[in-house]
Amino acid sequence: MKIYRSLDDLFESLPVVNGLSISFHHHLRNGDGVQNLILKKMNELNITKLKLYPSAIFPVHTEMLKLLQKGAIDAITTNYLNGSVAEYIAEHGLPNQLKMQTHGGRSRAIIEGETIIDIAFIAAPIVDEEGNAAGHDGPSACGSLGYAIEDSVYAKHTILITDHLVKKLEQPQIFSQHVEAILVVDSLGDRQGIVSGTTAITKDPVGLRIAANAAQLMDELGLIKEGMNFQSGAGGISLKVTEHLKNTLKARKLKAGFFSGGITQSHVNMLEDNLVNDLYDVQCFDLHAIQSLKKNPHHHAISAHDYANPANPKRVIKDLDVVILGATEIDLDFNVNVTTDSYNTIIGGSGGHSDTATDSRVSIIVTPLFKARTPIIKERVNTITTLGKNIDCLVTERGIAINPKRTDLLAKLSNTHLPIYTIETLLNKAYEYTGVPQSYDLKAQKIGVVEDRDGTIIDTLHTKKRR
Repeated sequence: MKIYRSLDDLFESLPVVNGLSISFHHHLRNGDGVQNLILKKMNELNITKLKLYPSAIFPVHTEMLKLLQKGAIDAITTNYLNGSVAEYIAEHGLPNQLKMQTHGGRSRAIIEGETIIDIAFIAAPIVDEEGNAAGHDGPSACGSLGYAIEDSVYAKHTILITDHLVKKLEQPQIFSQHVEAILVVDSLGDRQGIVSGTTAITKDPVGLRIAANAAQLMDELGLIKEGMNFQSGAGGISLKVTEHLKNTLKARKLKAGFFSGGITQSHVNMLEDNLVNDLYDVQCFDLHAIQSLKKNPHHHAISAHDYANPANPKRVIKDLDVVILGATEIDLDFNVNVTTDSYNTIIGGSGGHSDTATDSRVSIIVTPLFKARTPIIKERVNTITTLGKNIDCLVTERGIAINPKRTDLLAKLSNTHLPIYTIETLLNKAYEYTGVPQSYDLKAQKIGVVEDRDGTIIDTLHTKKRR
């Protein structure tokens, strides 16, 4: 295995030319320094017409912005986009286009050859001299490397970048037969940046009411049971729902089957309390999850393929009983937006939102009825991230709506004391507090597309609207 300690020497060995397709993973989240390192070098070499395939883009990724401003990036395909890069693209677009995928859809596209990666630059917190790698140890430990696995296998050239090189690594996630070279650097970035976004349980009274409603809804639908399989995000309301679940399982002496997706301290605590059999971890959301992955044999690091690739009949999420998800907007057809705001500003992306909503037996959206006097329910969302046919329930602090297509769920709730309304009624309730928002229709330039996990285009992205 060729080991480099100079970025210049590494680049001299690689086919770095105009039109290059390169990929990165996002497990270091807003602490990642590797993408900036590589793109800064691309900028110095005046490489143009780049095609980028990062699994996600965070505010820290400022070197990408410099390349965008000089027109050196032709197209970007990613699952999540936030920060200055998102703002620039929303204003100016790209020479080609932006494509927003799901986590499962990205994996599928790489494996099936839709996405061709020339060079995968993989930040690897621990690497051995043979070229095996993992993320559970080292000064930049980030936990699971689930979103980098397909890149490592299918890229034409796979480069590991590490700040912790060891003689021999046990239980790698990335294997030496797929790796061409190793670059040793001083640091992969700021490990504390892994904990970016909301990872604290909500204490807000509105959030507490929403979480209580969601937990009771799960119970009345018969979802809290022995062997149940569950996923929740890292948002404050979702974590509070997870806490309610923990208390119910403990009180009834029940044990869940597995929790999946991005894993947090809340999920780890339940594993350690013997309230769940296994954690299937594609991404660690906090430092507690990283430590658990390192030491607990029932905490499993998995690839995006094993997690959510729709072409994989053994994907973990196909066995989910319930998933708790958020929403920036939801419309009268239950379509959900977590990609843009009402002015086409790009603020996120599907990640695993659409993947899990599609596969889970019951998908539950938890959100306030309105934020900053703006209703979350719209007649039509600005951008469809997850199709309404895959969303089953909307839970707010002022009521719950069930997708009318789920007549089975409505039947189970026929005698409930929960505040069940049509989604149209909830929209009108929101209007009582906020008034009817002013409607407008400003022409905007197409800048990209939103893909569902099977590659189907489900919506179009446009440049930011002027307020």
